Amino acid sequence: MIEINNLLGKHRKIIVMKRIVILLFTISVFISSFAGIPERPEPPRLVNDFAGVLADNEVKSLESELVQFARQTSTQIVVVTVKDLDGYDPSDFAFRLGEDWGVGQKGKDNGIVVLLKPKTGNRQGRIFIATGYGLEGILPDAIVNGDIIDTEMIPYFKEKNYYMGLKGGLEVIMKITRGEYTAEYYQENYSARGGGFFPGLLFFLFIFIILPVIRGRRRRFYSPGKSLPFWIALGMMSGGHSQRNSFNNFSSGSGGFGGFGGGSFGGGGAGGSW
Repeated sequence: MIEINNLLGKHRKIIVMKRIVILLFTISVFISSFAGIPERPEPPRLVNDFAGVLADNEVKSLESELVQFARQTSTQIVVVTVKDLDGYDPSDFAFRLGEDWGVGQKGKDNGIVVLLKPKTGNRQGRIFIATGYGLEGILPDAIVNGDIIDTEMIPYFKEKNYYMGLKGGLEVIMKITRGEYTAEYYQENYSARGGGFFPGLLFFLFIFIILPVIRGRRRRFYSPGKSLPFWIALGMMSGGHSQRNSFNNFSSGSGGFGGFGGGSFGGGGAGGSW
């Protein structure tokens, strides 16, 4: 009888130990699933420099541009810098953050997360740009990775000039998603900038002189997102009264960012390291 009681006692202890192990494992998995992913900021912000690599005036400048862009287009671009990825793959980190924060508009899924982990010591710097469902066709992964990240951002990051790297990449992203030119057009014409002085001059004139004029005119000859033929652009510059397009008619108002809209992310995006 005593032996039976001893066996039952050991059996109960084993069961209790198993339950404790299962409980601890469940808790650890639960905690790890949220570790490292910052909580949604209150009040909401589009530029969140948790790594401390941007000066205050740089944060304010980027925030102002992204807030205005969000009001004009409803597309929300969030910049997040972190000191460590806590074991996460950069893509997983960015997707989780975009989902948890609800970046973009519900139904449109037009959010973008720009995740930056600066280089520290011998640890690589990492950058990842995650796009919501609704923008995957507008910002193809190949364009994001091979052109925007490698060309516009990482060269500055290597010099620890994180502001200029972010600013350059964001400007291209905003122009493409706003419909000033397509990703393919940017890719085709960017290569010309490295082909000599004259092609580079043409590209500079088109991007910084011709396009701003075109934006001020009513788009009669093409639908948003398509490239405007160069000869039509010149013709539009040569006369007529200036008329503001729908984006310029939008009143940006005052105040800060209003809040996230509940967008979703489906795995689109690309990244790089240095």
